[in-house]
Amino acid sequence: MMETFDAIVIGTGQAGPPLAKRLADAGMRVAVVERHLFGGTCVNTGCIPTKAMVASAYVAHMARRATDYGVVAGDAVRVDMARVKARKDAISERSRLGVERMLKSLTNCTVYEGAARFQSPRDVQVESSLLHSERIFINVGARASIPSMPGLEGAPYLTNSSMMKLDVIPAHLLIVGGSYMGLEFGQMFRRFGSQVTILEKSPQLLGREDQDISNAIRDILTDEEIDVRLNSDCIDVSRSGDSTTVHVQSKGEKQTVSGSHLLLAVGRRPNTDDLGLDEAGVRRDAGGYIVVDDQLRTNVPGIWALGDCNGKGAFTHTSYNDFEIVASNLLDNKPRSLADRIGAYALYIDPPLGRAGLTEQEARQRSRPILVGKRPMTRIARAVEKGETKGLMKIVVDAESEEILGASVLGTGGDEVIHAVLDMMYARAPYPVLRRAVHIHPTVSELIPTVLGELVATEQTSVATNT
Repeated sequence: MMETFDAIVIGTGQAGPPLAKRLADAGMRVAVVERHLFGGTCVNTGCIPTKAMVASAYVAHMARRATDYGVVAGDAVRVDMARVKARKDAISERSRLGVERMLKSLTNCTVYEGAARFQSPRDVQVESSLLHSERIFINVGARASIPSMPGLEGAPYLTNSSMMKLDVIPAHLLIVGGSYMGLEFGQMFRRFGSQVTILEKSPQLLGREDQDISNAIRDILTDEEIDVRLNSDCIDVSRSGDSTTVHVQSKGEKQTVSGSHLLLAVGRRPNTDDLGLDEAGVRRDAGGYIVVDDQLRTNVPGIWALGDCNGKGAFTHTSYNDFEIVASNLLDNKPRSLADRIGAYALYIDPPLGRAGLTEQEARQRSRPILVGKRPMTRIARAVEKGETKGLMKIVVDAESEEILGASVLGTGGDEVIHAVLDMMYARAPYPVLRRAVHIHPTVSELIPTVLGELVATEQTSVATNT
């Protein structure tokens, strides 16, 4: 028997639940479909649980540094991984249950638990139920990408999801991939007590960042005795007893590195394989991401794709903004577009990296003169007072229009400080407005006007972006 709804929302990540609520509150009859855990990646295996673990790792790190601050902490620091996991699980569970309860208590909303599959552009099968609607919103997220690597089928490995189940500290954690997820887990488990080796096939960590930022991050990690190996292409894996060995090709030479646990951190892939999108005629790109326009509409009228599955952001904040764009266009008669969004994100190592807009490399590719301001954290009083002086601050400006093009804040509070620049970029204010602002002392943010007062021209030769 077919049930007809005004809207169907497939998936309950950061875009689906608030959209379902807005639609239901507007009087529409809404069906929500979730096949596994309510809340999506952020709540269950991403932002919330990992940052809870980062917090535990930070406490362990600062406890070991207690004498630097004149504090006698007593016995040697010991991490109880089972309690770290229990704390993380409790925080994640509260968020997950909150999403589930909200959806199941909504007036005009029916929740279906099971896998959704399109039967046509207007019909979705969920277990034994057939749902019909003229409006369908896809919010199915993404998962860890597993590389094709000989021997991997015979060697146990971890992903960002299965890392959440660990209640022991690996003796030696091998991480394949030197990008955001790999670096966060690497520093985290080093602080818990693991030996950590990071294998990255590129010549730098974090290929999308500028070289100076990447180098500074590498220094932060190596200062904590994390073994970072660049130009290391993993060619196969083998398992013997309790040890996993990764065979690496590096600058023409073969090397091996062995550890107790292996984490694969080589990117994400969208959960679009088994949705029956071909039956609906919904187009995907070569990577499996659903192709959308600037208002999140697919090529099929009446079908939208939001969040990680559309390849337009892959962050919690961009997913939620997808919801805002769709809701504003459909319900508020206030046109909004992806084109209005400025790229921004953070890397949650310690100290964190806050990023907004273009890198210096990307700005140079515009073939326009640019100005760049930099300041190391060692010259920022607040960082010195806290005893956390690693990193740097960097701002890129268009020399002709005085537009702020982008910024990187790698240092204590960098994930918060970056918003002072980001908000000015959204206001489209020329950089002298921020240059003349009076910020509170002592803070890290107070140095932003100083950096803008020390802008210098840089070479305008084209620089290829590392990918």
